[in-house]
Amino acid sequence: MSHADFIHLRVHSAYSLSQGAIRVPELVALAHDMNMPAVAITDTGNMFGALEFSQYCGKKGVQPIIGCQLALPSRSDKPGMPAEPLALLARNAEGLANLQFLSSAGFLQNETDEATVTLDLLCERAGGLFLMTGGSRGPLFHMLAEGQEREAATFMTRLHEAYGANMAVELHRHGQAAERAVEPGMIAMADRMGIPLVATNECFFPRPDMYEAHDALLCIAQGRTMAERDRWRVTPEHWFKPPEVMRELFADLPEACDNTLEIARCCAIQVETRKPLLPVCPKVEEGQTEEQTLRHMAISGLANRLSRMKIDDETRQKYEERLAFELDIIAQMGFPGYFMIVADFIQWAKAHDIPVGPGRGSGAGSLAAWALTITDID
Repeated sequence: MSHADFIHLRVHSAYSLSQGAIRVPELVALAHDMNMPAVAITDTGNMFGALEFSQYCGKKGVQPIIGCQLALPSRSDKPGMPAEPLALLARNAEGLANLQFLSSAGFLQNETDEATVTLDLLCERAGGLFLMTGGSRGPLFHMLAEGQEREAATFMTRLHEAYGANMAVELHRHGQAAERAVEPGMIAMADRMGIPLVATNECFFPRPDMYEAHDALLCIAQGRTMAERDRWRVTPEHWFKPPEVMRELFADLPEACDNTLEIARCCAIQVETRKPLLPVCPKVEEGQTEEQTLRHMAISGLANRLSRMKIDDETRQKYEERLAFELDIIAQMGFPGYFMIVADFIQWAKAHDIPVGPGRGSGAGSLAAWALTITDID
């Protein structure tokens, strides 16, 4: 069976928190049923669904394209303007790492509701990524809509220098008058700079009949009512349209649909499962391993606990032998760092009068946890 001649590259799954209404299994099933050889996930600011998405795509024989929507800060000349999003797709392992870095930086470096990165950082971390300009919500669209052709050209030149052939001017046709008005300027700029066009439909819900339910979701997220008009909303056209519908919509620009397939061919990376990676505890003493440091902490902690108890030497020996046994098991399982990290944040919480629970699971009943003051149960 021949594959579809259009691929969705701008999809908000349910991991676009309080925005997307397409569950990952449903997203992959839609792409499979429409014979799409690939499909992208570009959630707002995060990559929470990347692993689940890759796994479901593998089961259905659909190529996953891992992406993310990130925003640029409001421009200084428009302080009241909301952040303007761009879409990034990972082409390879380097791109996936850079996308993860940018997504994290977007939340860590800015106190905003949406993951926001600077243009400098976006260009600095361009390796292995494909950039789309954000369509009718992106910065290029808004600059041209405001008549700022010179600023738009400068902005695009900066991106083109960083991304080269790995970028495209993104066109939306959601039936809005502003899209029709600005589109000629976007096409003209792409032509002047030799940048390809790509047709996308920013998908927030799976079917047309889901529009009202999705609109209610946006109202809940914003604390607004459906009767209010001055709120962020999407159109009834923001659904996962079949390829033939998208082809008809862009019948005058078939190359914009063709380019969705070309972009998919260059984005051959997926998220793989791996064993948990525990961070190295900062409390490791210089010249010692995590295991040695943990043993020192636990033995000192036990001695401190026992010093406040009236016990004989035989009982004390039982405690010490039990602790040695447990520390050997912890070392064999590779968990010294885990115990040290848990001890670190529990001790910090107690020192700052933050209540902590008695502990859960098998580790909570261990003598090691008691010696490290993770729990207060002997």
